[in-house]
Amino acid sequence: MKNYECVTYFITKNGRKQIWYKDKEGWKQKSGRGIIRKVTAEQFLSHLLPALTSDYRNKVWVVVEKKKKPIRGTYLNSS
Repeated sequence: MKNYECVTYFITKNGRKQIWYKDKEGWKQKSGRGIIRKVTAEQFLSHLLPALTSDYRNKVWVVVEKKKKPIRGTYLNSS
């Protein structure tokens, strides 16, 4: 699976969700409030790697899924 074929979700224990994905314009982050920001690959990794450590194990869940349907020229699993 390639970067642009998947969506990464960060879900907190409080139920907040951030969506990270790559499209033809580069990496994007969609906040729980629906705000979409352009980010670099380094910014994505700086959020992903701490979430995978044992310090955050019970606070943040990381879920990666294959993209399913197109939304506004990109592919995302949720609107």
